[in-house]
Formats: sequence, structure tokens, C-alpha cells
Amino acid sequence: MHTTETATTSTAPAPHPGPHAAVHGDPEQPGTGDRKSWAVLALALTAQILVVLDISVVNTALPAIGRSLRLGSSDLQWLVTAYLLLSGGGLLLGGRIADLLPRRRVFLTGMTVFTSASLFSGFAGNAAELIAARATQGLGAALMTPAALSIVMTTYSGAQRTKGLALWGAVGSLGVAAGVLFGGALTTWAGWQLIFWVNVPIGVVALVLGLKILPKDVTARADLAQFDLPGAFTVIGGLAALMYGLASTSAHGWLSVRALVAFAASAVLLAAFIHIEKRAARPLVPPHTWKVTTLVSGTTVMLGATALLVGAVFMTSIFFQTVMEYSALRAGVAFLPLALAITAGTHHASKLLAKASPRNIAAGGLTLVTAGAALLSSVGSDAQFATDLLPGMLVLGFGVGVVFVAVAVTAMAGIPAQHAGMASGFLMTGHEVGAALGVAVLSAVATTAGSLTEPAGVADGFSAAFVAAAVLAAAVGVVAFVRMSAARMDGAAAMHMHH
Repeated sequence: MHTTETATTSTAPAPHPGPHAAVHGDPEQPGTGDRKSWAVLALALTAQILVVLDISVVNTALPAIGRSLRLGSSDLQWLVTAYLLLSGGGLLLGGRIADLLPRRRVFLTGMTVFTSASLFSGFAGNAAELIAARATQGLGAALMTPAALSIVMTTYSGAQRTKGLALWGAVGSLGVAAGVLFGGALTTWAGWQLIFWVNVPIGVVALVLGLKILPKDVTARADLAQFDLPGAFTVIGGLAALMYGLASTSAHGWLSVRALVAFAASAVLLAAFIHIEKRAARPLVPPHTWKVTTLVSGTTVMLGATALLVGAVFMTSIFFQTVMEYSALRAGVAFLPLALAITAGTHHASKLLAKASPRNIAAGGLTLVTAGAALLSSVGSDAQFATDLLPGMLVLGFGVGVVFVAVAVTAMAGIPAQHAGMASGFLMTGHEVGAALGVAVLSAVATTAGSLTEPAGVADGFSAAFVAAAVLAAAVGVVAFVRMSAARMDGAAAMHMHH
């Protein structure tokens, strides 16, 4: 074992990277001495901010959208789920597309789809139109996210790449909290339509800049068989059925016919996916992926941490607006300390990378998340923001920020450049599916304790949900400690690697 300060320069990476394989470069990849402009990273992070904001931006706007379009409670749930379903379920296919087609073209196509769907979302006149537009936004995100992360991986190396991945992780957690604030502010000041329309000018500017600054890459001509469409359709269908089942539990219960049929369909489709992947000439997830422990463990921890954060934001937003009778704007502003705590956590974790292993950093962060959730579980119906809610929110937010950086920097280690799209799709699938699971599981636990439509029920449900969150955080912390890398990163944030 020895410390490397840069990625290795082999142009023919091994086809089966092991758990501790080095990050291989390719001819596109610069050496450490060749510093690249941060403009490409800024563009990639802009795309990721748009994608992550749209996970949570509708939370504080849901009551206003419901009144405006006369939506039922199941319609409101689908405004969140439709986006996560297509963005999470489609990421593995998006990652494969980013590996086989020019990354620049895939990124710009995804940005175009996302921006157009954002425009149509604001013009929606009924539930079906808005849910369809949200699903299309998710499709754009599924193309854009892996292409953006793949561009970061292949443009930068050494310390630059590590800084970029740390920022990517920070955006992943901070964007969820910031989305609630922006959603509340825009809904109160200008109407719910603006939460979607604000994406349009940003998307247009990103497209113009992308045409100018993104490196042009040439790929070999790909035939249809290389995309593994049967695998893509079964995994998207399986995840869709799982999310539909989870979404229906809060309204119909875990043992309802609707939920059980959806879970059974999900199990059949996901089993079919595994069967197809074993026999496909070019499987969507190459078999050796499961042997890259940095990626698999990182994705598992990413799923758990995102579930905790998004579930906590969802429950706390309901608590603010139902029990404490906050307006959408005030509820959004009340999340600002959480966003600041996440920022502080990511900043602290970035400095810790040189001194502690990713395993210890992530496990420490999840210990804080457990403590924060435990504090929030004691909140009652007579809660005061500063004394009852704020301490738990700060501790939980700081812990989540720490975890996201540890995962983002280490999960992609061991991935050759030509598989960067697939690997980033795998990692971000954990992020999106985690978001959906967090909302579904915590709201389902909450509804067993009390109704989420009246203050007393919300207070009881809130406590129950955060007891569950504390247990989940502790379990994910154990996974992080047992499975994540114990190898420390040096000042250039390189990995200790085997050869």
C-alpha cells in the first residue's frame, strides 16, 4: 500500500476494478500539474443544484398548489413522487447513455428537457398536466446528473477533482434544505408557478455556456443492444412500483391491497432485472460493480443519509405549517438554520478528509444525525422553535453535511473513466430513491401515530417519525463503519490504494 497524489495514468484500465482499485485516467484526463478552469465544475454544479432543489422545492408550495388546482391528497403526493420516480428510476439508464454517447451532448439534452418541463409545469392547469410535467423534469434530471458528474470526473484530477466531488456532495445535501426555503419564499411572494419558472432562465444560460465551455468528446458508434433497454425498463418499472407502493401506504396503510400488489409487482420486476443483468452481453450495471466496495457502500450510506434528510424536511415542514401555523414563507425561513448547519458540516468534513478515514467521518456524522433525530422526537404540540426544534435541526443538519462529503469523495474511487457515467448513475440512484423512501417511510410511521391533517395528530406523528429516524440513522452509521473505506486521504486528498 502506498499513497498516490494523483490518479494513475494508465490508458487501459482493468475491466474489473477491485474494491481498492486506483482511479484510472484516460486520454482526456489532465495531469495534476495541468490545472483546469473551474468553469466546467460551476456549470455541472448548477445542473446539480437545479436537480436537487426540485426534490424539495414543492414541499412548502403543496398547500398553495392544492388550493389553486383543487388537487386531492394523493395528487399532492404524486407531485413529489413523479419527479423522484423518473429521476431516480432513470439514472442507471442515464448513466449508461452518458458512457456510450458524447457526455456533452447528453448533458445539454438533459438540460433542455429539464428546462422545457419546468416551463410547462408552471402552465399546468390540472393534476394530470402537472404530474406529467414533473415526471418529464425527472427524465431530464436522469440524463443530466450522471453526465454532469462524469464530466467532472474526466475533466479534473488530483486535488481539483477531490474539491469538485466535495462540492458536489455539499450541493446534494444543501440543495434539499435550500429548496424548502426557496419554495416558501417564491410561493408567498409570486405564486407557486415561479418555483418552476425560476429554472427556465438558469437553464437557458447554462445551455448557452455549455455549448461554449464543455469539452467536446467523441465516442465510438453505439448500437441499441449496448444500452440494455430490457434491464432499464425492468429496473425503472420495479422502482416505480416500489415508490407507488410506498406512496400509497400513508393513505391506505402498509397492508392494503393497493400497497401489497405494488410491492409484489416491484419484487417481480426487480427480480427480472437481476435475471436480465446476469445474462445480458452489456448489462446496465456491470457485474464487477458490486465488487467495488467504495461505490456500493457509498451508495448505501448515501441512500440512508438522503432518506433521513428529506424525510426530516418533509415532516418538519408539515409540523411548521400545521402545528405552529407558519406561512409557507415563514416555514421556509425556519429551515435556514438547517441549511447553514449542513454547510458548516460539509466545510468541517472537507478539512477532516486529510486527518481521518471516510469510514470514521461518515460514522461520526451519522452519530450526530442519530442524536439530532432523538432530540426532535421529544418535540410536543406546545413546541417553541428556538428551544425545542432548533437544537435538533442544527445537530442533524451538521451530521448530514459531514456524511455527504465523506460519501461523495470516496464512492467514485476505483471507477475507470469509461464507467464514470454508470457509477455516478448508481450513486445518484441511491440519492433519489433514498429521498422517496425517506418521505414514504417517515410519513407512514407518522400516520400510524396520528393524522397528518390536524395539529394534535401531527405532533404525535412527528415524535414517532423521529424515533424511527434515530433508529435508521444508527443502523446506517453501523453500515458506514463496517463497510466504508478505512484508508485515509492525504493533503491532495488522494487515496491509499492497492495495486
